[in-house]
Amino acid sequence: MSERATREENVDVVWSGDWVAERLGVALEGDGDLRELLGLALRRNPKRAHLLVSNVLGKHVPQRPSVVYGAGYGLGERVRALLGEEEARRAVVLGYAETATGLGHAVADGLRDAPYLHSTRRPVAGVAQAGGFEEAHSHATSHLLLPEDPELLAQGAEASPLVLVDDEFSTGNTVLNTIRALHELHPRDRYVIVALVDMRSPADRDRLTAFAAEIGARVDLVTRSTGTVTLPDGVLERGQALVAAQETEQTEEAREAGKAGEAGEAGEASASAPPSVPAPAPVTRVDLAWPAGVPDGGRHGFTPAHRAALEAALPDMAERIAGALGGGARQGRVLVLGFEELMYAPLRLGTALEQTLGADAEVRYSTTTRSPVLAVDDPGYAIRTRLVFPAHDTPADGPGDRYAYNVAGAGFDAVVAVVDSTADTSELHAPEGLLARLAAHTGQVLLAVVPSYTPTPVSHSQESAVLPEPLRGPDFSSYAPEDVGWLLQDLSDTELEAPTEEREEAIQSGGAHYAESLPVEYQPSAEYQALFSAALETSAARIARAVGTVTETVLAERGPRPVLVSLARAGTPVGVLMRRWAQHRHGLDLPHYTISIVRGRGIDATALRWLAAHHDPADVVFVDGWTGKGAITRELAAAIEEFEASGGPAGFDPEIAVLADPGGCVRTYGTREDFLIPSACLNSTVSGLISRTVLRADLVGPNDFHGGKFYRELAGADVSVRFLDTIAARFDEVAGQVEDEAKELLAADRAPTWEGWAAVERISEEYGIHDVNLVKPGVGETTRVLLRRVPWKILAKRGAGADLTHIRLLAEQRGVPVEEVDDLPYSCVGLIHPRYTRGATGADGKAVKGA
Repeated sequence: MSERATREENVDVVWSGDWVAERLGVALEGDGDLRELLGLALRRNPKRAHLLVSNVLGKHVPQRPSVVYGAGYGLGERVRALLGEEEARRAVVLGYAETATGLGHAVADGLRDAPYLHSTRRPVAGVAQAGGFEEAHSHATSHLLLPEDPELLAQGAEASPLVLVDDEFSTGNTVLNTIRALHELHPRDRYVIVALVDMRSPADRDRLTAFAAEIGARVDLVTRSTGTVTLPDGVLERGQALVAAQETEQTEEAREAGKAGEAGEAGEASASAPPSVPAPAPVTRVDLAWPAGVPDGGRHGFTPAHRAALEAALPDMAERIAGALGGGARQGRVLVLGFEELMYAPLRLGTALEQTLGADAEVRYSTTTRSPVLAVDDPGYAIRTRLVFPAHDTPADGPGDRYAYNVAGAGFDAVVAVVDSTADTSELHAPEGLLARLAAHTGQVLLAVVPSYTPTPVSHSQESAVLPEPLRGPDFSSYAPEDVGWLLQDLSDTELEAPTEEREEAIQSGGAHYAESLPVEYQPSAEYQALFSAALETSAARIARAVGTVTETVLAERGPRPVLVSLARAGTPVGVLMRRWAQHRHGLDLPHYTISIVRGRGIDATALRWLAAHHDPADVVFVDGWTGKGAITRELAAAIEEFEASGGPAGFDPEIAVLADPGGCVRTYGTREDFLIPSACLNSTVSGLISRTVLRADLVGPNDFHGGKFYRELAGADVSVRFLDTIAARFDEVAGQVEDEAKELLAADRAPTWEGWAAVERISEEYGIHDVNLVKPGVGETTRVLLRRVPWKILAKRGAGADLTHIRLLAEQRGVPVEEVDDLPYSCVGLIHPRYTRGATGADGKAVKGA
């Protein structure tokens, strides 16, 4: 525990409102525990200078999750007792964004059977507004009501009490505006207002009584404490002047101390990490295994069925978080930090973590906020420190600063940052982003991402469509969870493999598409594995150079923080390496996903919709391993065009970034040489143990990702991480060459020549194949032919050396002739046997007899 945190415990007799009260004459009076519930702070706000800071809300002041949840749940029990069980079952609970979203949800839990909805400042495409209202004194005023079920606020309104929950009931304007707007649409007989504290003046109390009579409804009030705030004349102007003076003073102190910071971050200076902390804490992603179909909160409604599913899943999710905490953190101070409107999910994770860790750890909970508040490091002031970072959920009202209060300098051994997947963006992971800010003030940062619920407005008879979430290691793939999110569905338990010869015959006869089944995973001989190892060591620097060059090109032309989206599965190792280069050389933590594209069937539209819901499509950069004749390049461009024409989100750039472009098919590449990329030598064992992607109508529905398998049983032969580490170890060695090559490329004419496509068409006719799909140019594609298809013959460029050693070995093992040719733009070309039947070649799939 930090010295300052210990000092706070020793001076808890000081009220956290004294500093403001002494300087501005603000007085807080009320019943017994009011001062324990509330402190005071100041903020830049043209309508209200002071801020009542709750000690049990979990927004600005870290508090035990059980205390925060208990405060709301207890109020809900009181409402239930007030209404009676029958009326409580019919009630609907409405909470206010952003501060009371978690409180309102806890109140709904206390009612037990009530559905819950909270207002939101985040518009969601495709979800119609069921209402909206303004919050007069707030810094961000517009509230939207976006229930998935359009009847949630209307069904049985006359007999259905509406329970409105806010953190404080000050003037009553916001709540009365809400009731008035909703009563005009769906009149009802009873309303219950719930707040932690009732701070109304006598005049405001009279106004509520008159309002209830005006609309002809009963309006009850349930609060934990009651009091008043006395504000002297001119307090707003004096408060604004005091804020300005404090910010100026703190900025000067920071500058003099050598901790230069922006004026907006003045309060952070006094909360810097102790000098003994040598480096920022590592950030580790935790896979929560959030229950499918359960919303991340009440933005679109949360039903009793959702509540039951979440309760059942909480212990396992808490165990996952506990397992990711280091030994020291498990026995220390742990903060679960929510994100703006996302208060309930992190709160419940916090309560579950409290139970899991027990007395071994001190768990606290708070959330980030939009609200700018002055920080003053004084025991008599409620906001001691603040962290400032950019918004990271692409807010509708544009970019801006966001804040985390009383986190810096509080002595937390670990911080568990909980965000929804909409907010898991490059801004979150940026050098100045929230995770980096947290890492400077704790020993460990865990990132837990709750899937954003993306509803389709439905009637009561319809099912809601929810976009699935990415799969991550170690549950799916042997890659680290931060390396890649797989936009696939897990078909590991489905039998999909078929013998190569059967697949080839079915594909060429038109009886099946190649993506409807999987080839049996080829397991290389010891000789071939030795060849892979030798090729990796020999080519590591060459590949590192190409990785660096293509990444620098992408950052220069598509930066500053592109979203890497690899084409499964050959693109995945390249995407991971590009991500590692950006992190190693520039400190960037780029989002990286893998998506399925199927020749002749197009790209995974569900995955594109997911990307558009979580990132700006303009930031997406598609990544592949290499080009052959450019079929996938053309396929992607056509698929994006079709996706947008069908009403999908626009803005995706179909240009692909590749490691090697021997076919001259793209503008963004690391090299145009056709050389051995060792990841082409193997199948799943160099690609995170993931299969090729599968697209079959009986397995993949309209809102599903394409499928894939995780071959856990091949873990003993897995070289995926070894491949990455070997190449990444050469990054520093090639950095100078990369800088020069990237500059040359950026200044050069990189227009595609399509030289490879012309060569493929010529070879197809010259060898009597008459189908360009059976001609696979380049080292990578030729390797695939030998591993997965029924090869006919291999064309090798005369004089090609070590890059073709593995090709010759595989061809020898399968009995495939290798023909040396001149005038070939590639190192080699693999020819699939045309018009294949097992009778033509024998069931072993070896070379054509008598061809």
